[in-house]
Amino acid sequence: MHFLSPQLEKYIEESSENEPELLEELSRETHLKVLQPRMITGHFQGRVLSMLSKIINPTNILEIGTYTGYSALCLAEGLKKEGELHTIDINEELIDLQRKYFEKSGFGAQIIQHTGDALQIIPTLDINFDLIFIDAEKREYPLYFHAVMNKTKPGSIILSDNVLWSGKVVEPVDEKDKATMALLEYNRTLKEDPRVATVLLPIRDGLTLSRVL
Repeated sequence: MHFLSPQLEKYIEESSENEPELLEELSRETHLKVLQPRMITGHFQGRVLSMLSKIINPTNILEIGTYTGYSALCLAEGLKKEGELHTIDINEELIDLQRKYFEKSGFGAQIIQHTGDALQIIPTLDINFDLIFIDAEKREYPLYFHAVMNKTKPGSIILSDNVLWSGKVVEPVDEKDKATMALLEYNRTLKEDPRVATVLLPIRDGLTLSRVL
């Protein structure tokens, strides 16, 4: 399901901050060399993540789902000078590509890569995060939420990507479609959990912004 016409999407991008040259380069290399390049965050949503991070000006960021590092670099733009971004991905084959662009960005020393199961790694991080971005295995979203809530404080922001799931969240759901069922549960949880205030934004494939109370 396309939420906006290609013409409107193009106009939105053209009316927003330009995509940094380094991220253009990363996007090209991702499309040339990596499977499922549509998973990359991309220009417009990347600028949204950058702007939100700059507004929050976090000391500690947690990202679940690194892919090739595009979203991490966008989020890093708002980090305090002494801040750190911890990013977790299960695909060890992408580590070198991620690090290549992290170092070229100037944020290399502030970005810590973790490889493995996020649900096992998160409990080992003795940090309260100001900003958390969830963009990994959709079937695990409800579990990610409960895991990260133990690493937040009042005022922490949790961003969740792909929560509209190409419109499948408003269509009849096959009980075998575990990803869509998990996202429906997740969206209900964010709406109903008294520990957070949530607004779902129709940005790209759906981006939820939740603030810990």
